[in-house]
Amino acid sequence: MSTVCPLTVLKLGGSHAFAQHLRDWLAAIARGAGHVVVVPGGGPFADTVRAAQPKMEFDDLAAHHMALLAMEQYGRALASLEPRFKLAETLAAIRRLLRDQQVPVWAPTRMVLAASDIPCSWEVTSDSLALWLAHRLGGARVVLVKHVELGADPIPVADLVDGGTVDPAFARFLDGVEASIVDPAGHAAAAAAWRSGHVIGSRIALQ
Repeated sequence: MSTVCPLTVLKLGGSHAFAQHLRDWLAAIARGAGHVVVVPGGGPFADTVRAAQPKMEFDDLAAHHMALLAMEQYGRALASLEPRFKLAETLAAIRRLLRDQQVPVWAPTRMVLAASDIPCSWEVTSDSLALWLAHRLGGARVVLVKHVELGADPIPVADLVDGGTVDPAFARFLDGVEASIVDPAGHAAAAAAWRSGHVIGSRIALQ
């Protein structure tokens, strides 16, 4: 892994699972092997948990655990589509894969369930977890791939929370992390930016 270019934690949401641009993003991320960690969203797998909770009435702790497993399901699917993608459960495994010029795909259940600073709530999604992981990795920036129309740069985080683009806890986890948001067409710019250290998309500002 380069000691000059910042590490990028890229959140690739489950809403991209069936999209035409998914393969373009996987190829772009693979070009950044050794410089990029993928945080998978929950997507259709998490949607199933959300729909089941009010019907089955299981508690938030169970829903939290199941949503993390949903992220791992999507992550496992992504890893099957790109040879350089490898699942990683721990910081040590992530760093080892980066050194080996692979792309770690974070399987979050083990780390998150052991964390006392992450509430068991739907207010914390994979968006905030990407920030949390960036803090743990130290000096990593975060890029969110979102179905959004980008305008202002930087974008106040309050606008993203109010619009439902990111989860309600995002602002709390953002402090101390450089983060930006990019639309699905940004894969070409991303592929060129991993090694240069250039920021893609629009920066997200605390205020």
